[in-house]
Amino acid sequence: MVIDIVMPDLSTLDYIMEKGTVVRWLKKEGEAIQKGEPILEIMSAKVTMEIEAQTSGILTRILVTEGLEVPPGTVLGIIKQSSLH
Repeated sequence: MVIDIVMPDLSTLDYIMEKGTVVRWLKKEGEAIQKGEPILEIMSAKVTMEIEAQTSGILTRILVTEGLEVPPGTVLGIIKQSSLH
């Protein structure tokens, strides 16, 4: 099974997130990742944060490269789930 890595919506009651920036990928395509492990950093106008893997597997595709701004909900990358999650 494949799992999408999605740009989260970091909107709050007093701030609407229109775009987020991929600051840095901490993993490369083809690398194994563990559930809960940080895999990339994102930045909005209000916060910079790490995104953790929601499942263990292999980072098979990076769809949004470092430095690009995208709206919340955009698929940033794809994890192929390992059978040992």
